[in-house]
Amino acid sequence: MTEFTHTFEWHGTSSDPNDEQFGHVVRETTIDDVADGDESTVVLVGEPVDRAVIGRRGAKAGPSALREALAGVKTNHFETGAVGRDSTIADLGDVADLVRLDDRSANATVGGIQNLVRQATDRVHALDALPVFLGGDNSLTYPNVAPLLDEGSVGVVNLDAHLDVREVREDATSGTPYRQLFETGLDGYACLGARHFETSTAYAEYVEEQGGEIVTADEVGSDPLAAADRALDALGDVEHVYVSVDLDVLDASAAPGVSAPTPGGLTTRELFSILRRLASDDRVAGFEVVECAPPLDREGMTTAAGARAVAHFLSGYAANGGHHE
Repeated sequence: MTEFTHTFEWHGTSSDPNDEQFGHVVRETTIDDVADGDESTVVLVGEPVDRAVIGRRGAKAGPSALREALAGVKTNHFETGAVGRDSTIADLGDVADLVRLDDRSANATVGGIQNLVRQATDRVHALDALPVFLGGDNSLTYPNVAPLLDEGSVGVVNLDAHLDVREVREDATSGTPYRQLFETGLDGYACLGARHFETSTAYAEYVEEQGGEIVTADEVGSDPLAAADRALDALGDVEHVYVSVDLDVLDASAAPGVSAPTPGGLTTRELFSILRRLASDDRVAGFEVVECAPPLDREGMTTAAGARAVAHFLSGYAANGGHHE
């Protein structure tokens, strides 16, 4: 049975005792403790791997960097108050098979890695808690969402510059997860923040054929909350909603530390407001931040944006009473 291993010690970074930070409220736990009645409503899971990246690698270091950045973020949101009090956010650690990957299976295929991760995510989704996956590359979306397909109808909101519906040829890649999910039974798909001139016409047509919705970065910029509502409406009456953030959805000026930074993307403010709206949907069953590549980052900008994306999503989730489908 797949294990999890703790690679980070949570603690606050401020010397001011009034500065409550996520480092003070997130605690370590085990999957057995959560299964036995641990009061956690949110569990963090690290997935340190970037074998599937088409562009520049570096996302393997994402989980540890995102945790470190989040630990120093203060918990107060002016509209929803403090996030994470009463120890409702816990960290399961990293998927151990991924931590050991380079040591024992240097030639593992991406498909094989996805199968390893699926063994872990099956257990995580069985818990009575919202999973928050810290990537890692975008190929992880497939095993992160797949267990939900066994539990009812599923729709995904993909905040991304790209559609990620490439055909799987010799092996899966960071560009194939939604094609894989469609072929496994995904019921709904909406891409928020898609960039002009970043997607082949054939893949845009594929999404349209599947009944998916594409909301461009231009449309998001015109009205972010309307764009979020349009994405949710496009999913219809699915039972479960999964939200994915590929940090390349942000403009390259805000997120240089990704595998494929490009101009014309979302601002961090637009991303954060969208995430709060999406998180308030009572069908939400999972969240992820992928493609954070600290070795490619400039002054920690991308990592800071990714950590705050988690904080804003949890703020919206808490405002809805922390309801988990």
